[in-house]
Amino acid sequence: MSSHEDVLNPKVMPEEPEKATLEGKNKFLGFWFFLGGETVLFASLFGTYLALKGSTMDDNTSQNLFELPLVFIMTMLLLTSSLTSVYAMYHMKNNDFGKMQLWLGITVVLGLAFLGCELYEFYHYIHHYEFTFRSSAFGSAFYTLVGFHGGHVLFGLLWIVTLMVRNAKRGLNLYNAPKFYIASLYWHFIDVVWVFIFTVVYLMGVI
Repeated sequence: MSSHEDVLNPKVMPEEPEKATLEGKNKFLGFWFFLGGETVLFASLFGTYLALKGSTMDDNTSQNLFELPLVFIMTMLLLTSSLTSVYAMYHMKNNDFGKMQLWLGITVVLGLAFLGCELYEFYHYIHHYEFTFRSSAFGSAFYTLVGFHGGHVLFGLLWIVTLMVRNAKRGLNLYNAPKFYIASLYWHFIDVVWVFIFTVVYLMGVI
């Protein structure tokens, strides 16, 4: 059987299908370069936030605004979604496409729940405290950092859903396995960034 047929044949799956082809390995290399740029970008946003978090023009400070119970729920949703994506990749490695799709679907639901909570948080700040992007330098830095992360969550969800829909009838093979795995790695990166946001923005902000 030719190598091209192996790529398209779902029955011919090695232990690590995401790294079994040269194309898959190249995708990994490009992805790490991409994450390097993303890390620098988020580091710049964190630095800006830390420099401006004390620049307020009214009583809308981090101590008066942030509500840790809601943020804790958001954190649990996102961390749980990271775990479900691990389960999805476990089933991918075992060539169980149906269970992989199931756990990716659960990941998407949890990600949407996180976004819903974040939108509620922003709505609460804006309508109850009149804390907006233009309220102060602190407001600009907060909404830029947290909102930029929310945009990444949305992008990650669209990425996963697109892969699920496009490959629903094709099944799993050596061509799309790296795509699923890299999308899962990207989702883990988003979760790690949120842990830093939870610590630096919310916990340090309240304390």
